[in-house]
Amino acid sequence: MTATTPTPGQPQSPLRVLITGAAQGLGASLAAAWEQRGATVLRTDRPAVAVERADIFALDITSDADWAAARDHVERTWGGLDVLVNNAGIAGGGRLDVSTMEEWQRLVDINLMGAVRGTATFTPLLKRQRGGTIVNVASLAGLVHPAGMAGYNATKAAVVALTETTGHELAAYGVTAHVVCPSYFRTGLLAGAQGADTALTDVMTQLVDHARLGPDDIAAAVLEGLDAGTEVILPDPDAARAYALKLADRAAYDQTMRAQARKLAVAAGEFA
Repeated sequence: MTATTPTPGQPQSPLRVLITGAAQGLGASLAAAWEQRGATVLRTDRPAVAVERADIFALDITSDADWAAARDHVERTWGGLDVLVNNAGIAGGGRLDVSTMEEWQRLVDINLMGAVRGTATFTPLLKRQRGGTIVNVASLAGLVHPAGMAGYNATKAAVVALTETTGHELAAYGVTAHVVCPSYFRTGLLAGAQGADTALTDVMTQLVDHARLGPDDIAAAVLEGLDAGTEVILPDPDAARAYALKLADRAAYDQTMRAQARKLAVAAGEFA
């Protein structure tokens, strides 16, 4: 199924899309891109954001009750769903001896279990209607694993694995699953970053602030990837190059990653 094709058995138009974390950043850009194609989009975000904005449906992705409410709303309003986008997530991570267990747990609860809850909530509906698309926004960190980001890397790699498994499990029902793995792009995600490893946060902030692409660029590439039926979408050249290096020359990849690890240690004052 492409980004513009209705679910089998649902001839009506427009396409029905639910996006989490859609108040700003990539979520908002994805919503706008689909709306420009004529889709009907349910923008969801945290309840605190929904109180401030009438166009946002309240959905805390860590809440089973909120997910159930979103499913009920979709079924009552639309009678089904064509595209589920698990986009909401947080930045975070830190060196192994600096990040806390609380930070690890927060990353797992939001970045991984948010996508798990969304997928599990809507799978029965998608199976009944024999069609649909699930899009999970992970990160290049799910495929390429820089130093200092173990918690973030681990949760995003788990989202990649979740997506692949979902695609295999639901293929017989006409449901496709796609994972988006962008490199650094300009976004407000780091504004809410929490963590004890301030050296890592400083490095990541510089990379994001100096990125060439913004969320609109990534959103456009995501829809192009969906149109092409791509299961692992690398929506920017930097992401494609980094993953290609890992696949083609593991020794060079390891050397690059370890050089970056040393730079982080130097930035943190651990090496001269």
